[in-house]
Amino acid sequence: MTAATEKLLTPDNCVVAFIDHQPQMSFGVKSHDIQMIKNNTAGLAKACRLFNVPTVLSTVETESFSGYTWPELIDALEGQETVERSSMNAWEDDGFVAAIKATNRRKIVFTGLWTEVCINFPVICALDEGFDVYFVADCCGATSKEAHDLAVQRMIQAGAVPLTWQQTILEFQRDWGRKETYDGILNIVKEHSGGYGMGVDYAFTMVHKVAQRTNSKPQVITKA
Repeated sequence: MTAATEKLLTPDNCVVAFIDHQPQMSFGVKSHDIQMIKNNTAGLAKACRLFNVPTVLSTVETESFSGYTWPELIDALEGQETVERSSMNAWEDDGFVAAIKATNRRKIVFTGLWTEVCINFPVICALDEGFDVYFVADCCGATSKEAHDLAVQRMIQAGAVPLTWQQTILEFQRDWGRKETYDGILNIVKEHSGGYGMGVDYAFTMVHKVAQRTNSKPQVITKA
């Protein structure tokens, strides 16, 4: 690893925070399709498990207002314990900050709802405490496109680095020669990456002639 590549995210140098991916928060999202955000977030969480990246899962006012974390995210994180808060700003919650600092990672990757509140606030606070801060823009959502875009601008101006979920998981992999995670990352891509994932499937089945794998019986093609 060179001084330049150390600037990249690796499974060994960052922690990923998942904040307030909850139903009530989802209802207010108007900046993106919420199903797309759920898909992206679940894909990122699966990659964190694959690469053993430490994660912090946090919720706000679960039983009194926001509801429980998306089941897809809970499943992807294999039932990880949740840091429950009352504060909109996770950085004002002692339990959340303690969970982040317990990982001994100086790079924090934030995801969550809403971009303009529950992501903006802790991002700015973590930057002020000297952390290297990133946010996964397409695992976040806001109450309007304008709210999301202005929140993104504010975080960038403060010094945070914007990412997408697919960029993040491929930054973890970086080299297709890393065979220990090769199959796992391609399985995530096939499930969550749309056309890219379909392309991977096509390459395996049509180019490399790997048998099609499904949960049902193999597809049978009958020619007239």
